[in-house]
Parts: sequence; structure tokens; C-alpha cells
Amino acid sequence: MTENPLRGLAALGQSVWYDNIHRGMLPQGLQERVDRDALCGVTTNPAIFQKAIGGTSEYDQAIQEAVAAVGTDPSGVYEQLAMEDIRIAADVLRPVFDRSAGVDGYVSMEVEPGLAHDARGTVTEALRLHADVARANVMIKVPATPAGVEAFEELIVRGIPVNVTLLFSVERYYEIAQAYVRALERRRQAGEPVSEPASVASLFVSRLDAKVDAWLQQEAPQAFEEWGGRAAIANARAAYGLYQDVFHGDQFASLAAAGARPQRLLWASTGVKGDRYPQTYYVEALAGPETVTTLPPATYDAYLHSGQPARRLEEGVSGAVDELHALADLGVDFQAFMEELEREGIEAFVEAHNSLLGALREKLKGAAPA
Repeated sequence: MTENPLRGLAALGQSVWYDNIHRGMLPQGLQERVDRDALCGVTTNPAIFQKAIGGTSEYDQAIQEAVAAVGTDPSGVYEQLAMEDIRIAADVLRPVFDRSAGVDGYVSMEVEPGLAHDARGTVTEALRLHADVARANVMIKVPATPAGVEAFEELIVRGIPVNVTLLFSVERYYEIAQAYVRALERRRQAGEPVSEPASVASLFVSRLDAKVDAWLQQEAPQAFEEWGGRAAIANARAAYGLYQDVFHGDQFASLAAAGARPQRLLWASTGVKGDRYPQTYYVEALAGPETVTTLPPATYDAYLHSGQPARRLEEGVSGAVDELHALADLGVDFQAFMEELEREGIEAFVEAHNSLLGALREKLKGAAPA
């Protein structure tokens, strides 16, 4: 029998996390993926919960139970529903967390997206969420805005596992990596263990190609055939090269000797946009050790059935920066695109969060606490 391709990624040293959660997959569907595919994590975001809770009838009974517990405030009901899903998923993944000594086995949950530019508010909310969910293997997702980077450092100092999300540029990734190193140094100076907490930095992939490919088709069509679909992979490989420099270089050596673990890069937005590229395009190109790949359902299923795991990530690391420079020479304004992507990502999550609350508000009409 052919080896399960998802298990093949695990054999390369890459952790596979599932970018989806809903009540119908818990706990059995998640447990089956853990057992069959060596799945070792789950990521969530406001758009996922909006689709699951606001777009189906799957939660209608649970909504009534939540009303009995917390009343009819949509925010309170949403948090009750999401927390239950996250706790169930975290319990399924707890054996993975224990076997990996806290490297894997996490469920990620987002701080309220409206706090993206509020460092102090993000820290306060993240501490509350982590205390309320009461599971060691839950990561709090903090956006990679300047305020988010500040909040991230403080949360690591306080021992909270963090998934830094909505990350697009290599330059911002460097800021995050440096914040992680500073936070662990602060923990060491305070006598706290540096072997925890764990963290990942979620670099979004396909959204960058969607921007660059559209620009090339419009502004440099003669270059599109050669350069289409290359920007996001080059960007990710450049970030991985920086990861190697930071976490396998002199800067991190003393922390590593004290038990600290690198902050792994996580490939997010791995589903392709449109039909130009195969569904497994980004997963195949970015397969490599000491990383996480998080797969939405369609990409997960496609890779399960047709994936060809091999260590391709390192192949282009040495030339990745040159590729980005070549695209810039064609006129691609990466800084502008990165700023747009960050802004659009936050706006999309705020919109999804508000849409979910609106849908819950409709479902809660006429409901009253028991």
C-alpha cells in the first residue's frame, strides 16, 4: 500500500495542521485524521467560525444551550460555542502535545480582530482567553501588525503559546523572530524556563501570488508566463532562510543550549486561488523540516489523495532573495502589496466576525435565558 502522503510530510519533519473546525467533526472526525494522517494541530479564524456557526444549522441546539448559560448577547454566545469546540479539539490533540513534549498538538484561536492595532488590548484579551479555555495546548493567534508584534513579545514573556498570524513579509517575520528571542532572554533573566512557551509564525502564501500574478498579467504580461506563481514560494523560502540564520546561528545558540526551541514557520493560506495551479502546488513546494503546513479541507483532501512528499523547501532558499529582486525589477511593489494584504486580511476577519455576530443575533431573536 502506498504511504499516506500526509504521513510522508511528517516523516520529512513537517507538521500538518488542519485549517478548519466545526461541531460535526468533533471529536470523531478529528480523531480519525490524527490516527490515519498523523495530523497534529488545528487552526481556526473568524472566517472559519463564521461559516461553521453562522452559515449552518449545526449549532442551533448548542446556541440554545449557550443562551441558558450566558444569556442572549451574541458575543457571549459565540465565545461559548467557540470555546467548546476548541476545548474538544484540544482534548483530542492532547496526546500529540504530550508525545511531542509541547512541540505539536495545538489548537489556535484568534483574539478579537478589532484589536489588531491595540497592543495592550491584545495582551489583556489573550490572557483572558487562555485562562478561560484552560487548556495548555491552545495557542492564541495574534496578528503580525506592529502592535501585534509588541503584544506577542509580552505574551511569550508571560508564558502564553502564540501563533502570530496574518504575516506576509520577510521583513516583518524578522521583527517577529527577534521579538521571540528577546522574550526568551527576558524569561531566562527572570528565572523562567525557556523551553516554553511554544510559538509559530504563520506566513500567508497564496494571497501574495494572487496579488502579484494579477499585477503581472496587467502590467507585464510578457513576463507572466515565466514569473507567475513564483513570488509566494520565493517569499516563503526567503523567510525560511532567515529562520535558519536566526535559529541555527550564534544568536540563538545559548538559548538553545538552555532548552529553548525555535519558533517554527507555519505556511498558511496554502489553498490555491483559481485553477491555474494544482491544489497541492504550495504544499509540495514548501515541504521541508522544522516547519508547519496548515491545510484547508480541499487542500488537505487533495494532498491525501495525490501528494508527493519530498524535501523541496530548501531547494530554492539560496536563490529566493534573487527571485524577489528580479520581480521587483519588473516593477512589483512588494511593500505596497504586503501593506495591502495585511490591511485586507484584518478587514476580512473583522467582517467575518461582525457577520457571525449578525447571524447569531438573528438566530437569537425570541430566545431567552432559561
